[in-house]
Amino acid sequence: MFRTSLLASFFLAASLLPAQSAEPFVEKPYLQLGDAPRLAAQESLVLLWHTEATAQWSVDVRTSKDKAWRAAMAPVAQTVDAPGIPKHQVYRAGLTALVPGEEFRYRVLMDGKPVFESTGKARKSATQPVHFALFGDSSQGTPGQKAIAYQTMLTKPDFVFVTGDIVYTSGRISEYRDKFFPVYNNETASAETGAPLIRSVPMIAAPGNHDSVLQNFTRFPDSLAYFLYWDQPLNGPVVKSGAPKTSHVLMGNEAAQPAFRAAAAPRYPVMANFSFDYGNAHWTVLDSNNYMDWTNPELRAWLEKDLAAASGATWRFVAFHHPGFNSSHTHFTDQWMRTLAPLFEKGKVDIVFAGHVHNYQRSFPLTFAPEPQTNGDAVGPKGEVAGAWTLDKDFDSRATHKANGVIYIVSGGGGAGLYDVPQMNEPSSWQGFTDKFISNEHSVSIVDIDGGTFRMKQITETGKEVDSFTLMK
Repeated sequence: MFRTSLLASFFLAASLLPAQSAEPFVEKPYLQLGDAPRLAAQESLVLLWHTEATAQWSVDVRTSKDKAWRAAMAPVAQTVDAPGIPKHQVYRAGLTALVPGEEFRYRVLMDGKPVFESTGKARKSATQPVHFALFGDSSQGTPGQKAIAYQTMLTKPDFVFVTGDIVYTSGRISEYRDKFFPVYNNETASAETGAPLIRSVPMIAAPGNHDSVLQNFTRFPDSLAYFLYWDQPLNGPVVKSGAPKTSHVLMGNEAAQPAFRAAAAPRYPVMANFSFDYGNAHWTVLDSNNYMDWTNPELRAWLEKDLAAASGATWRFVAFHHPGFNSSHTHFTDQWMRTLAPLFEKGKVDIVFAGHVHNYQRSFPLTFAPEPQTNGDAVGPKGEVAGAWTLDKDFDSRATHKANGVIYIVSGGGGAGLYDVPQMNEPSSWQGFTDKFISNEHSVSIVDIDGGTFRMKQITETGKEVDSFTLMK
């Protein structure tokens, strides 16, 4: 059995000097969930790395059940060829036959010689406690981003979820290289540098507006890197109606699109919406960008079916970028995801996580009845959605920790510039549904789930706790 702690293993890779040289990687290996939405008796993850080197690549893995290193699935490469970016390959290797919830080791070999080694942890089963971190609006290259990455690593999460706006400002390859990988896969763990996080902890993400809305292949031919550098479930909706605003549409230089599509297949555009299970929780991840129309019956039917199929899960979470319930002056009118509130309630969703607003907010448990606008549309011209909410203001004082309604969390303090700092001390400016509002520090949500108990705390970039609550089933 391996006895090395996960935290200690973050530093072990840094001691392997030959494996950690600038070559042969453009970006060093990192873990992803892959197209594996459901739990399995033998778990799997996908290992990715970027390289310009021509070589024979392979990966070995070792769990407590292995007496020696065994070969992982053969790596598969896709070539990324974007103007202004050196041509490179993104390799993906499946790590299979993992023991649920157990730490494992892996190594990457180039022409038969080990060049990188680290640890990971397999996805937890439905009977195992789960510990995860969540934040959004992160990779802007700020001191706050690096400090949050470090605080996240110190909590030793099983996985990290990002509520969109993964990298600023246009979701480009160049921005991932400058602001994402150097922070979350840094060799040194510190508040000033970031942490070697994603080589040992899978990161899962929803797309935000800075990840996909601002792309234009004429202006930024290296945009939409979300579909090149992530590997997540491909069980999202396929809309057949042909109606506008139902899925992502490429913009700009037509000549650049074939190369992008070849590098992004099969992830574009289906990976923008997906669902997955982790422990005893079911997650539904939505693309909330304004090219999507979540009043479309086909999209709503997919969402309703996905939540209904999760009836066996103890916990149900929904995550997307644009919060339906937000008290900040900034982005206040970006409310269009409110139209899904009745489906969340019908599907027995416990918590909805969002970002977009660069601070932390927690609502009272609530139910919401949207009203149609005067023109018959559900969403007004500015993105506002009128309606009536019913609040459970006794939740925090209730000994049972049971909520009457859905709790809406905004966790957008992952590193980008903070929004509406003075408003934190102006509760008269908050909407009636807002219970907590922390805008003066970057922060990360830390969640522990053990059976029917859900505990969450919000900690700042210095590790200070600024909010906490418990839910029980």
